[in-house]
Amino acid sequence: MTKDKAYRSEAAAAIHETASGLFEAGVIDKRTMRDFDETCLTPIQEFTPKQIKALREREQVSQTVFAFHLNVSKDSVSQWERGEKRPAGPSLKLLSLIKRKGLAAIA
Repeated sequence: MTKDKAYRSEAAAAIHETASGLFEAGVIDKRTMRDFDETCLTPIQEFTPKQIKALREREQVSQTVFAFHLNVSKDSVSQWERGEKRPAGPSLKLLSLIKRKGLAAIA
């Protein structure tokens, strides 16, 4: 199974991999594949500055340690928490995973 996507569970990863194969073979259509994506992949949500700070504090880590695990700079985390910038892409995915499973899930 591929590890470049974040799945809800190992079972979801297996189901999604099977569906991807069926899609590539032309057995299922694009709309059905999107449904599998929504069902199997970790959902991504937007985070407010307050939510990001609360998440970091829940994990009891400094901005520097939090930034290290997210592979961003400490300044980025600081700017997110002040509302000057917003996380995007992989950072949002990692924040969603941390919210659901804790920092240990990505450490």
